Amino acid sequence: MDTPVIQKNIYEVHGRKIMLDRDLAKLYEVPTKSLNLAVKRNMDRFPSDFMFQLTREELSVLRFHFETSKRIVLLW
Repeated sequence: MDTPVIQKNIYEVHGRKIMLDRDLAKLYEVPTKSLNLAVKRNMDRFPSDFMFQLTREELSVLRFHFETSKRIVLLW
């Protein structure tokens, strides 16, 4: 993934710049499920606010813009 592609996959939520787990997984060429599992198994290696889930309202806004699954986990 080149820099412009990465930059277009950065969003602002909660006043922070974030990337969706699916975009990070694509960047690292791993399945999204594997990325999330690796993060959950190694939470002590990440800042406490590294990963969060969207509120229902935020999810609705993103669903409007993207075709996504029912559950989105965000990493930044």
